[in-house]
Amino acid sequence: MNFSEGKGIYYKIGALITAEELSDVFKTSGIRRPVDDLPRLQRMIEHADLLITAWVDQKLVGIARAVTDFSYCCYLSDLAVNKDYQKRGIGKELVRLIQEQIGDEVVLLLLAAPAAMDYYPRIGFDKIENGYIIPRKK
Repeated sequence: MNFSEGKGIYYKIGALITAEELSDVFKTSGIRRPVDDLPRLQRMIEHADLLITAWVDQKLVGIARAVTDFSYCCYLSDLAVNKDYQKRGIGKELVRLIQEQIGDEVVLLLLAAPAAMDYYPRIGFDKIENGYIIPRKK
């Protein structure tokens, strides 16, 4: 599904993207991901339950990638927008579209990078203190 938000920004739900495109968005957004491990990025694309992308002039400029059961919980594993396109509401719109896809019965949760801690409350997230993590080894 494709649709336009105006301002020359187009959003797509379930668009096919390449590992190279994902790597480019990660690199240009400032998010820390394994940008040079293209096979791993390809698996990240293939195993996501929900992928919503933002495009300008046929160029991928933003992505929201989530893992969900569409019933109870959704983990927003990636929210990244190319720095040249930040502060235009793209991230907020990507989150809104994720919420639209998962519905009102599903909690949306994420782990924020330290630099983004102030951003998420501005777009509707509540900070929680009751979480735990077993970190990845690589």
